[in-house]
Amino acid sequence: MASSKTLELLAPAKNLLCGRAAISHGADAIYIGGPKFGAREDACNSLQDIGKLISAAQVYGVKVYVALNTILYDNELEAARKQIKDLYEIGANALIIQDMGILEMDLPPIPLHASTQIHNYNPEQIKFLEAVHFKRAVLARELNLAQIREIRNQTTIELEAFIHGSLCVSFSGRCYLSYAIGGRSANRGACAQPCRKLYSLYDADKKVITSDQHLLSLKDLNHSNSIRELAEAGIQSFKIEGRLKDVDYVQNITAYYRQKIDAFLEDKPEYKATSTGKVSYSFNANPMKSFNRGATEYFLHGRSKEITAFETPKYLGEELGVVTKVSDKHFELKTTIEIANNDGFVFISKTGESIGIKVNISENGKIFPDKINGIYVGAKVYRNYDHLFQQQLKADLTLRKIGVNIGIKETFIGFELSATDESGNVISTHYDLTKSIARDILKSKETITHQLTKSGDTPFVVTGVETNGIEKYFFQISVLNTMRRDLLDRMLEARMPKSTNIVINEPNSYPFPADEIGYEGNISNRLAKQFYRRHGVENQEMAFEKQSNHHGKIVMTTKHCLKFQLGFCLKFGGSKPLNFTEPFYLNDGKNEMKLDFDCLQCVMKVIY
Repeated sequence: MASSKTLELLAPAKNLLCGRAAISHGADAIYIGGPKFGAREDACNSLQDIGKLISAAQVYGVKVYVALNTILYDNELEAARKQIKDLYEIGANALIIQDMGILEMDLPPIPLHASTQIHNYNPEQIKFLEAVHFKRAVLARELNLAQIREIRNQTTIELEAFIHGSLCVSFSGRCYLSYAIGGRSANRGACAQPCRKLYSLYDADKKVITSDQHLLSLKDLNHSNSIRELAEAGIQSFKIEGRLKDVDYVQNITAYYRQKIDAFLEDKPEYKATSTGKVSYSFNANPMKSFNRGATEYFLHGRSKEITAFETPKYLGEELGVVTKVSDKHFELKTTIEIANNDGFVFISKTGESIGIKVNISENGKIFPDKINGIYVGAKVYRNYDHLFQQQLKADLTLRKIGVNIGIKETFIGFELSATDESGNVISTHYDLTKSIARDILKSKETITHQLTKSGDTPFVVTGVETNGIEKYFFQISVLNTMRRDLLDRMLEARMPKSTNIVINEPNSYPFPADEIGYEGNISNRLAKQFYRRHGVENQEMAFEKQSNHHGKIVMTTKHCLKFQLGFCLKFGGSKPLNFTEPFYLNDGKNEMKLDFDCLQCVMKVIY
């Protein structure tokens, strides 16, 4: 980005279709998984598709970042190096990486973004990343505004923050629970999400504190009300989570945040978007109509109890109302919201289970579902599938257009046609044409303006035409059309990137802010070891995934604290539990894990 006063909306792309939807719905940048080595193994994409996405994005000045953010094993290093070279050659704007061994490779001059999995949590870490030539750091989600400001004040590196989507309960890159209990590594793109399972919590004497709840499951992030605060704290890129989400999520959530950021930009003209093109939406964006587990600001404004979703890790949706009557075939719902046939509902049963039902018929306040079992008077009902809204998204007519002003004037040998787009690109073309006096000047001006205003299925919209008195001449419609098409084609060429800035990826020996690294440093190959040795760290432990014995190790470090949630935290006004003896344990029915509460750091650790 050009300066600290530019803001970027960064949207996810599971595939090419999602990437194109992100562009058309207002993203300034897109992140997408490459052919291999992305932290979502189910969201890989071919070089060919990424190349197509880059070509589509360049028209609007939209950047494409490729996630290559797993840790690598020695036998994968050459394939990763080759993939990086290929991505550079097709025009990828940056790589998002976790494995520091990549910095020891012979890299092309491609910008590097430090994934949040590197644990970008404090100024010392961010200063180190800046010193070893990362262009951007993706900050830990757990940071509050004061911590973000502190990092901004001590560094000049670009700062990116998540603003929406699913939350990892652990510090990213420091969760080994999935690998410990099932052999599926989060740092290798294969997390099985054990944090969304049911757990029981009991004390040292096996007394049950609480049972069969989703004790590690968090709500989803939603910073839509904090755009201003984040921008003013120094965030330059606003990231939407969701590389496993489908196209309807990308359409809706990208549109929602585009409008939120645009409202801020309108109020604060000293800030600018990093891409161009105005979007005309064909639907009203609403994040509650896309998958979410409820909304939380997480720790942005300090610790609170509203971060958890103990009831269910599933998508409940928008709250509709309460069941007032139940019969054999239908129920009645007290709600002010319009219900449509084929809507999807969810309610929590009396046993605590979330149950989904489909609306077959909604008629005169009566709901006839596909099944009636389990629903009861007093049940709170949510809609997690809005049929009419989904139909709007499927028939989406949203357009993104770049404003262009066209001017035409007389020259000695003919005419000059020029165009200026909203980015300030200017092009002109001279035409040696015979000058014929028009019979009707008003009609001639109308014809010239009408034909030059057409932009069809191009990415442009003509916002004005200056005729400069040439309406006194007669122009054939076919000639005007040819001139306009040629002009817009040339403007399209003018908008393509001509060159990139010089990027420094040369190794140096800037000291790492610690003199030893444990397994949480995720060192999994010889080049990563070489990198940290170059930066003064001789005492290195191999990654969790490279070790055979995991018992007794910390498999999760999290700011989420069960003591706090249950009212046992003295620091935040709780009371010490008299009936329970520490240590506490979590149990999922198969695995027992000890909890360690580090109150000095205000974190909870899960020990396998």
